[in-house]
Amino acid sequence: MAAALQLLPVRTGAAAENMAVDFLLLQRYPAPGAPRFRHYEWRGPAFTFGFGQRIEFVRAHLPSFAEASEGRPAGDVFDLCRRPTGGGIVDHRNDWTYTLVLPRGHPLYDERAPQSYRAVHECLAGALRALGQPAEVKQACEPCDAAASAGPGVCFQRAELYDVVNTATGAKIAGAAQKRNKRGLLFQGSVGQASVGPVDWEELAAGFTAALGRALGCEPQQTPWPEWNEDEVAGLTEQYASPEWIACR
Repeated sequence: MAAALQLLPVRTGAAAENMAVDFLLLQRYPAPGAPRFRHYEWRGPAFTFGFGQRIEFVRAHLPSFAEASEGRPAGDVFDLCRRPTGGGIVDHRNDWTYTLVLPRGHPLYDERAPQSYRAVHECLAGALRALGQPAEVKQACEPCDAAASAGPGVCFQRAELYDVVNTATGAKIAGAAQKRNKRGLLFQGSVGQASVGPVDWEELAAGFTAALGRALGCEPQQTPWPEWNEDEVAGLTEQYASPEWIACR
C-alpha cells in the first residue's frame, strides 16, 4: 500500500499561531515517512514576511498594501509575523494558504530548492487548469534589475522562476517559501484569490492534493492532528508574537 499524504483538518488562527503550528509540524512532530498537508485560515487581516527580511523594510512597505484605518499606523491594523521560511511580504487578507511538510529521507527533500519549488507548483498549476484557470509555472527568469537583486521584497508584485502565473497576463498567481533542516522540508504557499477567476476552493484543494499525491507517490488521506503538547504550541505562539521575534533582523 502506498504511503499516505496526510491531510490535516482546517484550522483558523492568528498569524503567530499559524506560523508556530507550521514550524512544530516540521521540527517537533514530523510524521515518519509521510508528508503532511494543511490548508489554514486567518483570524483577521494578516501579513507575514520572510525570516531574513529586515523589519524596517517590512514596516515601510505595509502601507503600500492598504490604507490604515481610523488614522492608525498600518502595523496596528494588521496582524504581522515573521515566518520560519524565507521569501517576501505576503498579504493574507485575500489568499488561500497552505503548508506541505516532507520528512527527511523523502525523495523531494533531497532535491535542490528550485526543483522542489517547481514540483509543488506544477501540481498547483495543473489543479488550477483543471478548473479552467489559465495557469502555468514560470519557466524563465527575466533580466535582473537592481530591485530584484536586492533580495526578497513584496510577494505578488513580481513573478519569479517557478512561480505560478496567469498564462494570459503573466501576473503572479501563487508563490511559496521553503525551509530545510535535518528534520525535513517545510513548504509554505499562498494563492492570491484576486489573481484568479472564480474558483471553488474546495475543488482546488481536492485537485491540488490529488496531484501532490501522484507526484509524491502517496495516497491523500484525511488525518487527525498529531497528539502534541498544547502548552508547547502556546509557548511557541507567544514567542512568534513577541516583538523580539518580529524585529529580530
